[in-house]
Amino acid sequence: MGGVQRDQLADFLKRRRAAVRPAEVGIPAGPRRRTAGLRREEVAMLAGMSVDYVVRLEQGRSSQPSTQLLGALARALRLSEDERTHLFHLAGHQPSPADGTAQLARAGLLRMLDLLGDTPAMVLSDLGEILARNRGSELLAPGDHRDLTGDRRYFVYRWFTEPEARAIHPPEEHEHHARSLVADLRAAAGRRGGDAEVTGLVERLQAASAEFRRLWAEHEVGVRRADRKTFLHPRVGPLRMDCETLVTPDQRQQLLVLTPADADSRDRLDLLRVVGAEEFQTDAAGPG
Repeated sequence: MGGVQRDQLADFLKRRRAAVRPAEVGIPAGPRRRTAGLRREEVAMLAGMSVDYVVRLEQGRSSQPSTQLLGALARALRLSEDERTHLFHLAGHQPSPADGTAQLARAGLLRMLDLLGDTPAMVLSDLGEILARNRGSELLAPGDHRDLTGDRRYFVYRWFTEPEARAIHPPEEHEHHARSLVADLRAAAGRRGGDAEVTGLVERLQAASAEFRRLWAEHEVGVRRADRKTFLHPRVGPLRMDCETLVTPDQRQQLLVLTPADADSRDRLDLLRVVGAEEFQTDAAGPG
């Protein structure tokens, strides 16, 4: 670990913020906007940190950012892999798979994510870690995953160890989702040839969950390429969504796209977009 190059870090962050258009990250531009790029408060919202900390970073007055904060900033600013490595270098860190933030959504998948607009979508690793998500996905499945570390980064781990992770789906779907998650994990383990990351995850899940041990012992294998899920949203009620998955050639990352499965769900999703847009405009109003 080296020292923080504060002035260069500040300049890099300001330039990258100015280069990102609001529409690229699912933010409506609005008629009162005076800057083409993102506002500081928008970067703070996307990265899950305080506006004051973003200001201090851009003024060269911050303490050394953690690797978790740098990973969040890289996702918020849509940095490429090379840009992300440069960001870590300026902040005095060396990116490493051990820091839990080293994997970055591929630039091509991020562009597809942006092009989907209001359609809920997210980029996932082959082990179910959320690498990026658009505004539609955040509205459909509220919750901040950017600060998750260790095994909690993987949805399959939270599903079998944290009861609240299942609350977003109705109880009658839980068995189906549990089986699908285990079958998908076994497929990933086979592709990876039993590397340390997936082997350790499976071992810890077996130690933590009797349900996982039971399902893992059944040796079901299957990549989830299409599915249908019901999301129990606290504001608009249940939404039945069709899930389609596009996988990269090496199968290490995937783009998950969710579309309404019926007319009622389409209407509720439209209402959710309106409610979400109103809430954002209230929270993010201010000078550009």
